[in-house]
Amino acid sequence: MNSPVKFGTDGWRAIIADTFTFENVRIAAQATADYFQTVGGAERTVFIGYDVRFLSATFAATAAEVFAGNGFTVQVLDRPYPTPYVSYEVRRRKLVGGIVLTASHNPPEFNGFKVKAHFGGSATPEITAKIEANLGRNKVQSSSRGIQKVSPTNHYAEHIRSLVDWQRISESKLKVVVDSMHGSGGFILEDLLKDTSCNVETIRGNPDPLFGGINPEPMMPQLEPLGDRVRKTQSAVGLATDGDADRLGIVDEAGNYINTLQTLSLLLLHVYRNKGWRGAVARTYSQSLLIPRIAQHLGLDLFETPIGFKNIGELMLQREILIGGEESGGIGLSRHLPERDGIFINLLFLDLLAASGKSCTELIRDMWKEFGEFHYDRRDLHVPIEAGNAVVEKWRSDPPASFAGRRVREVGKLDGSKVFFENDSWILFRQSGTEPLLRVYCEAPTEAAVREIMGAGLELVEQFAGHGV
Repeated sequence: MNSPVKFGTDGWRAIIADTFTFENVRIAAQATADYFQTVGGAERTVFIGYDVRFLSATFAATAAEVFAGNGFTVQVLDRPYPTPYVSYEVRRRKLVGGIVLTASHNPPEFNGFKVKAHFGGSATPEITAKIEANLGRNKVQSSSRGIQKVSPTNHYAEHIRSLVDWQRISESKLKVVVDSMHGSGGFILEDLLKDTSCNVETIRGNPDPLFGGINPEPMMPQLEPLGDRVRKTQSAVGLATDGDADRLGIVDEAGNYINTLQTLSLLLLHVYRNKGWRGAVARTYSQSLLIPRIAQHLGLDLFETPIGFKNIGELMLQREILIGGEESGGIGLSRHLPERDGIFINLLFLDLLAASGKSCTELIRDMWKEFGEFHYDRRDLHVPIEAGNAVVEKWRSDPPASFAGRRVREVGKLDGSKVFFENDSWILFRQSGTEPLLRVYCEAPTEAAVREIMGAGLELVEQFAGHGV
């Protein structure tokens, strides 16, 4: 069947009332129900969550009726709640699976359908392929009988508290600003920390389907209000979560954004040195060169995957991953879930601050002193898909010998086109798997080098697109 339902890097996302319709949600739910029928050794309950977007609760109820019509016990959360909570409950209770109606960090006009497999993480590419093969295969079954509304329990909070030094955090007196970007994170972090010595304020904690007029992606410039509030209140750190709270973003004590390449590197050092945890390290293709440098120094195995946290999640099912992360704010640890989790990772960053007694700036400078300085930039370019694909293909088929005044050493093709230069610099061109965007990523040892390389990259895209970007 030529279905309008297309699964990307993490489920199916589309524009509400365009292709994200009640009819297509039923088709996606039926295909997923057909897959869940094949999962053995699990309780035949489907757990459903949703975010704050337009009609998310109604789409969730529509999907619930399809799972009920296929003979499953169905439980639907009674309020918007973080996606990782659904994954955690599926694994804790050994359920057949779960779904979350969310478009994560996408613009407000989007909604989405994420599938959480029985192991408590995003559906692997193999599972996704099976669900896509089921699309339109069987007639949609629907029933409103036996659907239960449930409230979040304390199990998740108790679990993530157990993974950090709660006493140390409780006694740290850290001053923190939380930014939920009007999404599912709400006031959860503030509530977790309410009985500690930490001083916690939440901004943009109220749900808003329009996310205050921005995309709920926790990076600059969207986090400027968080940076401003951190500076104004003289807080130690700002902690943000995206639309469904599975990704995070952090700003330092000066209100400056700590990019996700630095965040993963800092947390790798924290869980290895301060917590004594062990395992392999995983990074997606757009993550930092610091990660292999640190992993090699610590004697840890390193794995590199295509972009999309589902690829790291799949690796977590095969081996113990000490920590794994993608550039876009998704970080996870095997000892928690084979899943990214913005709430938990923000708590783990507080654990790092409490353990070190240092500021964010001091931690980064210490890391640079030991492993080398790196800077980074990313641009999301609204250009025609054909132009974006043409840029990627140009590097693959006919790369120049030099670019931005630097010799091209090689072009990596694991995902998009990643151009490596001398002196530990690179630029990556990749067409998004979830949005009509060409993403351009760049890392280099100095801010000036990043500006030069990124500037040349933007000029190249403009040539292919035929207009300014």
